[in-house]
Amino acid sequence: MKMTRPNNLINEQSPYLLQHAYNPVNWYPWGEEAFNKAKKEDKPIFLSVGYATCHWCHVMEHESFEDHDVATILNDNFISIKVDREERPDIDSIYMTVTQMMTRRGGWPMTIIMTPDKKPFFAGTYIPKEGRFGMTGLIDLLTQIIEVWKTKRQDVYQTAEQVTVHLEESTISSQANYDGVELLVRGFDELDSRYDEVLGGFGSQPKFPSPHNLLFLLRYWNRFKDNVALQMVENTLLKMRLGGIYDHIGFGFHRYSTDRHWLVPHFEKMLYDQAMLVIAYTEAYQITKKDIYKQTAEEILEYVQRDMTSEEGGFYSAEDADSEGEEGKFYIWSHKEIAKILNKDEAELAVKIFNISSTGNFLDEATQKKSSSNILHLTKPISEILEDLKMSKEEFNVKFETIRDKLFRNRKERIHPLKDDKILTDWNGLMIAAFSKASRVFNKDKYLQTAEKATKFIQTHLKQKDDRLLHRYRNGNAGITANLDDYAFMIWGLLELYETSFNPSYLTEAINQNSIVIKHFWDDKSGGFFFTPDDGEELLVREKPVYDGSIPSGNSVSMLNLIKIAKLTSKANLEKKADDLMKNFAKQINRIPSAFSFILTSLDFAIGPSFEIILVTKKEDKEISKFIEKINEQYIPNKVVILKHEEDDTLVKNIEILKDYKMINNQVTAYVCKDYVCKQPTNDPELMIEELSKNED
Repeated sequence: MKMTRPNNLINEQSPYLLQHAYNPVNWYPWGEEAFNKAKKEDKPIFLSVGYATCHWCHVMEHESFEDHDVATILNDNFISIKVDREERPDIDSIYMTVTQMMTRRGGWPMTIIMTPDKKPFFAGTYIPKEGRFGMTGLIDLLTQIIEVWKTKRQDVYQTAEQVTVHLEESTISSQANYDGVELLVRGFDELDSRYDEVLGGFGSQPKFPSPHNLLFLLRYWNRFKDNVALQMVENTLLKMRLGGIYDHIGFGFHRYSTDRHWLVPHFEKMLYDQAMLVIAYTEAYQITKKDIYKQTAEEILEYVQRDMTSEEGGFYSAEDADSEGEEGKFYIWSHKEIAKILNKDEAELAVKIFNISSTGNFLDEATQKKSSSNILHLTKPISEILEDLKMSKEEFNVKFETIRDKLFRNRKERIHPLKDDKILTDWNGLMIAAFSKASRVFNKDKYLQTAEKATKFIQTHLKQKDDRLLHRYRNGNAGITANLDDYAFMIWGLLELYETSFNPSYLTEAINQNSIVIKHFWDDKSGGFFFTPDDGEELLVREKPVYDGSIPSGNSVSMLNLIKIAKLTSKANLEKKADDLMKNFAKQINRIPSAFSFILTSLDFAIGPSFEIILVTKKEDKEISKFIEKINEQYIPNKVVILKHEEDDTLVKNIEILKDYKMINNQVTAYVCKDYVCKQPTNDPELMIEELSKNED
């Protein structure tokens, strides 16, 4: 039931909170007004955390939060608070830790009931309005909690205190030594043990893309020349590309596959998945030179540029799984629709390519029966399809693109899923890194221009006068204190952007932002970075996350940033900080190294061998492009590249040692240093690559 009068969420910026602004539940945003009201009225707090494109969040809203009976119970007995987990990942992380501690599972929507001083005593995820299959319904649960709050208050406070103590204990850390190479080997062995040899990916179902696992495996292959690691990456990338998790008509990847075969996705599309997958496919192309990886990366980027980029250049957050109240409706096709949209020959070809049947392959969630709709997917690579069809690649490509274009144009007329158009600094940083890397590997200036425009957007709208960042922008409104991920991912993006454009301002900005992170987030006692700054809102605890979940953790990326900036600037104290960070998390990582695959990627860089490449040139010397192109053709993950123009001392202000690097023979000169030992400078790009190809210890 939608109300005609809005509740307290009506003035918020979050699309998720605004979705709930006309619920009969008298929601409050997270803030002192809600907590003061709870204290004054002596009521517990009902905290609901979700996000705009979350399918089960929509279900719980429709089932419970639009229901008059549920709203009456909540309004009379609780103070209800809604939080967008993407706006406030700090709040989400703390209470998700609580949920996992109390229930041994997690997910969204997340339901927390807590005291007015923010201490939780109940945690859960999706809760149906009425009980079913042994699961307590929301109305019964709320009724029980009201009774306990009235008659057993002391028990409530005791539980809340115990949970808080456990939470605080979970954040305590101390330094420990570690064997870096052993962690890399164990991380690989664990991934290998979970690897699906037939269908790619890890585990059974659901299957997540987890591209940071693939980035680690590529570096493992590079270090140990273990072809099994590369085969694991290639099989996973290919099987995902063939499956229904990939949008073959409009491009981009859905969030995860509900089945082992990558066929039936959870249909929402997240910006961070697109960014990380672009990086994985781009690096796979760099190694193998297989066109399918390049094509996939470029199609994802086309989707992001077309559908997920604001006019001013910032990247939107996500697209919903649902449209017209049904999950996946926008993306699925019946055999009849295909026959109607395409001519006879095209329809017959589409049926063969995309495995379309009159009976369908999509399970209707409401009835748990197969519908007549199809999730388009391939069961074999295009090369094998060509053999079956006895068709040339050129002829196939023309026909395929005609079919795809017709279906795309038809689909555009459908009711689209909700677009979460808030712009988040952290996810934009990841996308800037992806566009920058793709630009230099594929030698496409348009990707560089997109990355630069997005960076300008962040610097214009989400950077304050004191150079501190903000987390969220929407409708001209920027706000929310930036967290570790905002800084870490943005610095990563700036470093990738510098290595693509060689504009010194991006490197200067990365160095500056890294100094801010150290000042406001670093733990002086045991190392590592807190998720929130020292002057941020005081929450129950100050967490230091390192687990690499759906995206890499801020600590994992910060370690990489520290190492890169240390090598770019020759500041050994930053490498010491990276080592202290690693020591702080060593005990956690040692338990299950594969759960921290991106920090293993950073560790691989730290262990070496790694390269510092300094190119010295005159500003108008076009010969420099030969050197840059040669570098970009190679897969050399553990390197930094600096371009110095003899006439410009901008970089020298940040990197003092650069003053000693000069052109030799008045020609472009490359200095290659490996693990702090420099080779003879050269004017020959081939000799430069020869030095980079040597892997002797």
